[in-house]
Amino acid sequence: MRLPIAFSPIPVTIIVVLVYAALFVSLLYTHLVVPPSPSRVSTYPAVDGDVAWRDLQELSNGFHHFNTHRNDEIHNWLLHRIESILRKNKVEFDANRAETLIAHSPAPVVVFNDRTSNVSVSRDTSSTYFESTNIIVYIRGTDDENEDWWKAHKPYKGQGGVLVNAHYDSVSTGFGATDDGAGVVTVLQLIAHFTSEGNRPKRGIVALLNNGEEDFLNGAYAFAKHPLSQFPRSFLNLEGAGSGGRATLFRSTDAEVTKAYQKSPYPFGTVISADGFKRRLVRSGTDYQIFTSILDMRGLDVAFMGPRSNYHTVRDDTKHSSLNSLWHMLSSSLATMGALTSEDSFAFDKTEQGTETAGSEGVWFDLYGRTFAVFKLDALFGISVALLVAGPLSLIALHVTLSRIGKWYPFSRTQPLSYEDADDTLPGLPLDGFRGFFRPIVTMIISTAVVVALAFLLARVNPYVIYSHEYTVWTMMLTAFTAISWFCLRAADSTRPTALQRFYTLFWMYIISYILLVGVTILERNFDIAGTYFIVIYSAAMFLALLIAYCEFFFLPSKNSYAQFIAENEDAFGRADSTTSSRAIPPRSQHHSRSRERLNTSNDTENATETTSLLRDDHGTTSFAGYGGARGSRRASGQASSTLVPTAAQNDDDPYNSALGTFYPNEQPWSARLPSYLWMLQFLILCPIPVILTGQISLLLTYALHQTPADGNPVLQIYLFLAGLTFFLLTPLLPFLHRLHPHLPTLLLLISILSVLFNLLSFPFSESSRLKTYFVQYLDLDTGINHVGLTGVPKYIHDIASSVPSAADQDLDCHGLDLTHYSGLRTCRWPGLPPRSVPNSLLGLPESAPPALGYKDWLSVNVSRDPGHNTARFEVRGRNTRACRILFDRPISNFSVEGGEQDDNRFIPVGEKGSSQLRLWSRNWERGWNVSVEWKDSDQEEEARGMDGKVVCLWSDANQADAIPALEELWRFMPVWSTAVKGDDGLVEGSKRFAV
Repeated sequence: MRLPIAFSPIPVTIIVVLVYAALFVSLLYTHLVVPPSPSRVSTYPAVDGDVAWRDLQELSNGFHHFNTHRNDEIHNWLLHRIESILRKNKVEFDANRAETLIAHSPAPVVVFNDRTSNVSVSRDTSSTYFESTNIIVYIRGTDDENEDWWKAHKPYKGQGGVLVNAHYDSVSTGFGATDDGAGVVTVLQLIAHFTSEGNRPKRGIVALLNNGEEDFLNGAYAFAKHPLSQFPRSFLNLEGAGSGGRATLFRSTDAEVTKAYQKSPYPFGTVISADGFKRRLVRSGTDYQIFTSILDMRGLDVAFMGPRSNYHTVRDDTKHSSLNSLWHMLSSSLATMGALTSEDSFAFDKTEQGTETAGSEGVWFDLYGRTFAVFKLDALFGISVALLVAGPLSLIALHVTLSRIGKWYPFSRTQPLSYEDADDTLPGLPLDGFRGFFRPIVTMIISTAVVVALAFLLARVNPYVIYSHEYTVWTMMLTAFTAISWFCLRAADSTRPTALQRFYTLFWMYIISYILLVGVTILERNFDIAGTYFIVIYSAAMFLALLIAYCEFFFLPSKNSYAQFIAENEDAFGRADSTTSSRAIPPRSQHHSRSRERLNTSNDTENATETTSLLRDDHGTTSFAGYGGARGSRRASGQASSTLVPTAAQNDDDPYNSALGTFYPNEQPWSARLPSYLWMLQFLILCPIPVILTGQISLLLTYALHQTPADGNPVLQIYLFLAGLTFFLLTPLLPFLHRLHPHLPTLLLLISILSVLFNLLSFPFSESSRLKTYFVQYLDLDTGINHVGLTGVPKYIHDIASSVPSAADQDLDCHGLDLTHYSGLRTCRWPGLPPRSVPNSLLGLPESAPPALGYKDWLSVNVSRDPGHNTARFEVRGRNTRACRILFDRPISNFSVEGGEQDDNRFIPVGEKGSSQLRLWSRNWERGWNVSVEWKDSDQEEEARGMDGKVVCLWSDANQADAIPALEELWRFMPVWSTAVKGDDGLVEGSKRFAV
């Protein structure tokens, strides 16, 4: 009786196709479809998703960069919304908006309109001075001290609270619906929930809406200067690096704090994103790094990750996002904040010495966006070591046991035959136990080499095709690996069939996984790399599958018993010699000649070479005839037959089958008693869990990285990532691949060829996946000369720039290097349309006057030097701006701003190498800065030198179409497959030279 799950082509093909199809479809569905938002939330009655969506529409109704007037409007609107939320929840407070909104002290809620915190900080060879306009809401916890401790002006040493943060500024070319409007309205809803009746938190909450994140995380730096920054011990940072989809747990400081996110109804993320963030695979920064490095807090970074082609563009709006995406972030934030604020232990509090407690390095990942696994990296390391030790020892023990009882068939070429009345031992019975040992590793090398070669081919011929066709790239790699692997394995199986092919494939896969496991164990221990968890699970699955393969040999007769059985039934097998000549046992008197004949006949199949057709049957004919039958009796290798599988009558007449049982056609007769159903158990161990984990990682990394080449990231490493993940996705299929019906791999080969051609010939960008370019307009305020700088991918930037009317007849200069901080890109420059960022009315000029008439008044600079000293004083005032820079031809060693901040040893205004530029940000318009700087002479200089440089002011407000005509022209006329975003702090940079 044939089992419906026997290890034969039809059951294997059906089960493999169904399982892999189910896994791939379910993974894609989880990745692409955001869980729906509920119509009512009974658990959180004060939370209203529709109100949050309307707030998001208001917030993203215009560009609101820090250096825009719309930013001030959003600031005031947020204060009004917080006031209305508190009034609705009947929380008493004082509506004084001067500096701080303070309720009757001590109040359950205190709202700070921070207009006093200023910060000076250095970064590389640049320094920044920034003035805060943050909004801070303190929700007092039931266990918090019942006093306004922040007024004491001394370090806070009580129980710590929880910070939730989002920034309300956008970039100058994006409406900020997800970056970071969704985070802002989520914070508003958190305030509504935790100030409602019956939902007061146990630990206090600091809800921070910071301003200035988009330019060097200035808002978070300024918060660190506020007294309330001492209170939180843990945090939840809400961000956006895309324009929709699911909100992903981007990174986390430790396992303990990550367990709070585990409470989310739809958790989503993997620790691999945190590892990738550390290695700058995604060129973005968030406030997370300030909270961890400056404030020593432990927390989480939750963000939208894609599509990145909409990130920082005009498509970062509600039209390209959804209420479902907003609710995904909001629901996870409610659950996470609920867990963090109800924490009973002192895990996040300071020690008695006042130092922060350290968490444990964590490993975390979701399963289908519903279940979330969190454990310590030490646990993963322990599992890795256990697998490294227990795996080989277990297999060695099984090998020794099987050898002792004579059932170790692998690597056994022959088994000696003997008769009771014989004087010597006869030549051995062929077992062919070594056959097929090298074919799995050769197949893996060939298939992997093909996929890697395709990666190099795409990187060479059409490198950016993954930008908009990431799934066709995946199709190419998956189908190529599967088809090539099948043809290699099937070719070998056709010429030299063996029952040990599945075992040897598992054997080689275990060796490879063991080598990988050694490497990842070192990474876990020495470098705290947690993203290798899927390799540990992959290795564990390989070990278990191979363990089962070892155990299968216990079902076989011993080699001696098998040989003795053959010897004792020589008459029966001898009479069957006409149909089983290759296996017949000769009479003892003729054993030498007949044994030699038998061995020669048995080796006929083995003598096939690599030139033998993979469709060849055992008689030299080229056909798939009969391929696809179930495990059956072995057909005589010397008899012609029209079918590969014997008929029932042939089975009955074959003495091997009647005595030994049935075995797969053309495989070793001793394999008849191998279980034909255990392959299913091995497949279920190898496939679902490793493929699910690797598949989720593959989709997440593709989503995060496939459009980063627009930022200058190299494309080859992305294709190599995909090639490596292809290996992990499909190697679980290899032990069973040779049993697939030939029609399926043939179809996959055809799909692979078509996808290769498509990927090589397709245009890489589209209207839905637009190539980002980076815009800055440079204006010399002394001469009135301006030029536009457009930075982008070198291959396409000239075509994009030449499509603009003002640049069409110009001799474009596209030979210079990138003028912004994006490496790997190139900048085209041309004279642009004159900017109008400062209205003529503000300068006292007629509206019809050319803008060039007022350029000299856009910026006023007075520089004076103290005689005999390397110090100078700058008086800088820009019109219609609150952001300027001072660029120095030689680095300064110190600076101070009149009315600036007090000393704080956590912040170094100027680094060891000095600063070549000073960025100035003011909370007020038209006020300007009075700055004193000092510099050092080099050791070679005997006399004090002066200082040269230029002062640059920035204009970033594109809400009025006529303010920056060059940008509007670019948006209007550039190809539909491209877009322009801000290339630096300002869209327009106006400069004047100075020398003292």
